[in-house]
Amino acid sequence: MKKRLIYSICGLICSMSIFASTLQQTEFIHAETALKKQVKAIIENGDTIALYELPTVWVYPPMKFKNKREEKFYWRTVRDVKKTLPLSKYIKEVIIATNDTLMMLPTKRERDKYMRGFEKRIYKQEYGRMSKLTLRQGMLLIRLVDRECDATSYELIKAYRGAFTAGFYQMFAKMFGASLKTEYGSHKDDATIERIINLVESGQL
Repeated sequence: MKKRLIYSICGLICSMSIFASTLQQTEFIHAETALKKQVKAIIENGDTIALYELPTVWVYPPMKFKNKREEKFYWRTVRDVKKTLPLSKYIKEVIIATNDTLMMLPTKRERDKYMRGFEKRIYKQEYGRMSKLTLRQGMLLIRLVDRECDATSYELIKAYRGAFTAGFYQMFAKMFGASLKTEYGSHKDDATIERIINLVESGQL
């Protein structure tokens, strides 16, 4: 039952966007790789001088935990962010690609036909990855989608599939304690999650 919930929530989010024949999960660029890709040079007085654009380094005060349980919760959150953040970025990328594709289709009938065909493909191809998410990770992914896309999962589904479909999946999600209308920043631990995201993206965590 848990897998069905995650599949319905996360699979439907992914179904709002175009799916390339080969998917590659977003990968973080570590500091060393970033340096290699961003090296520039200038010539000054006949000498070639390399210019390095250093990656952002985040400085936070050390985490303080009241007990082992709180520490365990933090590191579980780190694990969940690392697993769901690339998915949220992927969803953003494919939504942008979907908009470009739909704009090239001249009629609503063609756009609807395209989306129906795409939904069948995405369900088949993405089920394995999405079904591996836990309920906690699925709920976190919903929040990260809002962070990346500046729109809740409910709003995105409504825009691509209509109010009825969005309402149906929202009702289904509520049965399991989730909500597609959840906004990033509405939870008390979102500040900690933002800290984790910054450290992960900079290669510090």
